[in-house]
Amino acid sequence: MKREIIQTLDGSTTIHLQEWGECYHSKHGAIQEAQHVFIKNGLCLFENKHVSILEIGFGTGLNALITFLEAKKLNATIDYVGVEAYPVSPDEVLSMNYVEELNATNESAIFEKMHDSNWEEKIILNKDFSLTKRKQFFEAIDDNEKFDLIYFDAFGYRVQPELWSTEIFEKMYKALKPNSILVTYAARGVVKRSMIEVGFTVEKLAGPPGKREMFRARKK
Repeated sequence: MKREIIQTLDGSTTIHLQEWGECYHSKHGAIQEAQHVFIKNGLCLFENKHVSILEIGFGTGLNALITFLEAKKLNATIDYVGVEAYPVSPDEVLSMNYVEELNATNESAIFEKMHDSNWEEKIILNKDFSLTKRKQFFEAIDDNEKFDLIYFDAFGYRVQPELWSTEIFEKMYKALKPNSILVTYAARGVVKRSMIEVGFTVEKLAGPPGKREMFRARKK
């Protein structure tokens, strides 16, 4: 499948899959989407806490990088696990302009280390942030009450509806500790029904630029 690097409306880049007409991040602003969905409506609920995060779709590493930067402001300690079945190529990583757009040139080595680190190996990026990348299909996830927060950032329902199934959300529900949350950019009725079916309480929130709504789900 042909892939190209494109610039989104906030100036940050993303990967576009031409055959699907799908992007790794929103065309309306890759950084803006990540900050709104995963930080504002997810991570910011855990100020001054230790947080175990599971990211579904590690992809370009944008969400991990922003989480690393924002955790310092929130005085949060992060244990971050990113799951990805098809890692992006080194050339694609080098084409991402996130460090520059986030004014984080002092952390460029951190972003490189996130991608250069071995899969299935926990690395310590600083005293308050660890990262483990797992090369894994989402269907194979079998964690049990391990995480406080899930970033659900799979490709959209339109192109991969199987990633938004009841079976997948059962795995997400099981992976979360009680009273923990999952955030996603999605807001389809069929996704909400699948979440509710496995036990989540779902709230609809204002979406990021270019999208009217998003979901936040809590494990009862």
